[in-house]
Amino acid sequence: MTVKEVALYLHLNEKKVYQLASDGHLPATKVTGKWLFPRKLVDQWLLESSHHGILSDRLLIAGSDDPLLQAGLLRIMQAQKYKALYSYMPTGTQAGLSLLSQGLVDACAVHWGKADESHLRHPALIRQYTGSRHWVLVHLYKRQQGLMFRTNDTETLLSEPTRLLEKRWVTRQEGAGSQRFLKDWLTQQRLSHEHLNISFRALTEREVAAAIARNQADIGPGTESAAIEAGLTFIPVYQESFELVIPRPVYFRSLLQALFEWLQSSEGSLCAQELKGYDLQQCGKLIWNGEVSE
Repeated sequence: MTVKEVALYLHLNEKKVYQLASDGHLPATKVTGKWLFPRKLVDQWLLESSHHGILSDRLLIAGSDDPLLQAGLLRIMQAQKYKALYSYMPTGTQAGLSLLSQGLVDACAVHWGKADESHLRHPALIRQYTGSRHWVLVHLYKRQQGLMFRTNDTETLLSEPTRLLEKRWVTRQEGAGSQRFLKDWLTQQRLSHEHLNISFRALTEREVAAAIARNQADIGPGTESAAIEAGLTFIPVYQESFELVIPRPVYFRSLLQALFEWLQSSEGSLCAQELKGYDLQQCGKLIWNGEVSE
């Protein structure tokens, strides 16, 4: 919609529409110097405004796959006696951010490299997406990222990095944080991703682990919790930050705050210990605010 059309649609004068768009409150984009307003995003903005950003019946999350996040959402929904829906679709980091920028989900889980570099890597990645100036980044936990093998596969476990190229690999889709990790690791070993013997492509952490457990592949990238869950051996490479990208109004939803509360509770802590490889010390910390200039 044009400025005139959106002004009629919202029963506002055009000057007010310009002001809302310039301040970044009304979803819009500039094409050849003219403001254009996607009707679907304007409708969503109206809905959010009507509910003051506190929708009480559903929360849709996409992005990176993680057993602890899924476990927490299931337990919260059960504790609330299924009066609200928590939907979690592991799409990989970049696909999740794309869905968030289109307004199709409420939050996106991300991981994109080493924990001590995430304060730079995550904001740099997020800024590439439309609407990021209205997002915040919240830390959930740190987790161990590494390589997974079958426990009885001593040949693969003891192989030199160059010999590992010959093993059957399960890899992730492009845009997944684990695929980014794999390419980083290969670069550190001075190996080429193009030379991998890829036997299976997985879309989630658990698919990677399952492919190895079923002997469809010998080795693949993933987290300690995913490896332990599938009965695999895990070789840690580095710790990464697992964080949640959230539009600012969504941050205040009671359903999202319930997730932070569960992760910080004794039940959440115990679940993390059982799943292995998690550090929840800074859970809930605001890491980045898109509206604040740095």
